[in-house]
Amino acid sequence: MNVLVIGGGGREHAIIRKLKESKKIAALFCAPGNGGIAKDATCVNIGACDIDGMVAFAKKVSIDFAVVAPDDPLCLGMVDALEAAGVKCFGPNKAAAVIEGSKVFSKNLMKQYGIPTAGYEVFDDPQEALSYIKRQNTYPAVIKADGLALGKGVVIAQNEEEAADAVHSIMEDKIFGASGNKVVVEEFLTGPEVSVLCFTDGYTVKPMVSSMDHKRVGDGDTGPNTGGMGTIAPNPYYTPEVAKACMDLIFLPTVQAMNQEGRPFKGCLYFGLMLTPKGPKVIEYNCRFGDPETQVVLPLLKTDLFEIFQAVQEERLARLDVEWHDGCAACVVMASGGYPKKYQTGLPISGLDEDGQAPGVTVYHAGTKLDGGQVLTAGGRVLGVTAVGNTLDEALQKAYAGVESIHFDGVHYRKDIGRK
Repeated sequence: MNVLVIGGGGREHAIIRKLKESKKIAALFCAPGNGGIAKDATCVNIGACDIDGMVAFAKKVSIDFAVVAPDDPLCLGMVDALEAAGVKCFGPNKAAAVIEGSKVFSKNLMKQYGIPTAGYEVFDDPQEALSYIKRQNTYPAVIKADGLALGKGVVIAQNEEEAADAVHSIMEDKIFGASGNKVVVEEFLTGPEVSVLCFTDGYTVKPMVSSMDHKRVGDGDTGPNTGGMGTIAPNPYYTPEVAKACMDLIFLPTVQAMNQEGRPFKGCLYFGLMLTPKGPKVIEYNCRFGDPETQVVLPLLKTDLFEIFQAVQEERLARLDVEWHDGCAACVVMASGGYPKKYQTGLPISGLDEDGQAPGVTVYHAGTKLDGGQVLTAGGRVLGVTAVGNTLDEALQKAYAGVESIHFDGVHYRKDIGRK
């Protein structure tokens, strides 16, 4: 089959490297891809949100199956358009992708169907939001932009001044555009965080190996939130007992709630969870594979990923046995200096071989481009250096050894991934 993966980051590189193992795929394309993905698939210069361009390309080269990986095209209806053109897809349609596209929708869904989450209020007026935060007078306070914001639309305000800054920048300065027309103000939950990605065909839910993301830019969880600076899998806090509670109280009820709403969800449903003293609660939903969680979860997958994608699309996931390797995986993100704020691009990367890889690890390219034979930086998160081991320590040692063999000017990475 001819398969197209839509997107151009580390998550897409991880998906493509896993799909390359399938004997069912004849040709693998990626749009737009990046400098590392170009070594593993045919990259096509079409923007991930260019629906018309993507449909035209899919028809031109007879794409049989498309994997829509990022949130933006999913929320814009990329799956709907491709399926209307006769291309089978892995990923939710526009109606189902709203579970990530609107925080207000997802919080109201949880409230209506009794799915455990943090207490919250919704505001479309900045003064009312601020008055509420002042009245509550409990910090930290969590302030979330309603819409998509590249994983950076959440501010954890430690005091009234930080809360006022957050409301002002999201709702008045519109740093996330129309995504900040409404905000959700939430109670701050405490406990270990867990990410669980699940395959679902709208009926059956098959969770992947759990993982732990490290969102803040600096060691010791300091500095601003990022798209993710590194991950480990499995998450040591996610015990079999917790997993059962999550399946019974969160995963299945969410899929059933979406069916009740007339928005059946097919694809990868991501659960961002907090294991609070009162049990697991949902922090957020994503309508797709997480980044950089995918980079540690998929290396542990035994079953043919493409067979899973087909089973989800054909609503026969219940009949497929999804198997995983024992062991652990760790991913350390190498970012541009200054990320998540201003940073320089176009810097040469050394230490990679001609396939964009390094010994003993898998290097997932997130923000790179090719200039002749030279790989250059082209984004905030540049590389995800991933290793698998029998133990978490072994995986971390291998990953950090890989990181130390790669260099570009201003490189920044956390030295404490997996240490907590």
